[in-house]
Order: sequence, then structure tokens, then C-alpha cells
Amino acid sequence: MVFFEGCPGSKRIREPFPETIKCRCGEDIEIWSDEIETVCPHCGKKASRSMPQSCLDWCKMAKECIGPGKYTKYTKHRDVRG
Repeated sequence: MVFFEGCPGSKRIREPFPETIKCRCGEDIEIWSDEIETVCPHCGKKASRSMPQSCLDWCKMAKECIGPGKYTKYTKHRDVRG
């Protein structure tokens, strides 16, 4: 039995879900909660959004909490958002 399932602050990265953002072309497009950018299916251009800050920015257990692959992806996005 696994007791550690991560904290609630990391859930949007551990268990991504679709969100809707507005592209520059004016269309609503889908982006996953663990993504910073996607390609608009209407105009073909990249659409991006800022990633909200989370406990993954300071927690020493972040890599273990969400896994090495997702952690690398998250830190890449974190570095982009500054």
C-alpha cells in the first residue's frame, strides 16, 4: 500500500486536466494543466499561458512527488515563466 500520493498543490501536474484559454486569433483552445504552450488548431500558431506558482517551486520532495519526467518538464516551464 502506498501512503504518499503527493500533496494537493502538485495535483494539476500529477493528474493533468484540460483547460480552455483564448488564442490570439480569438478562438478558445484546449491546453492541459501541466502545459505552458500548445498549437492553436484554428490558426496554427503557438498559444501560451503563464503557469501558476505551486509548492513544486520550493518543496524538496517535488521530484519524488510528481516523478522525474514531469519534474523536468515542470522546471523547464518554471524557467520560462521566470
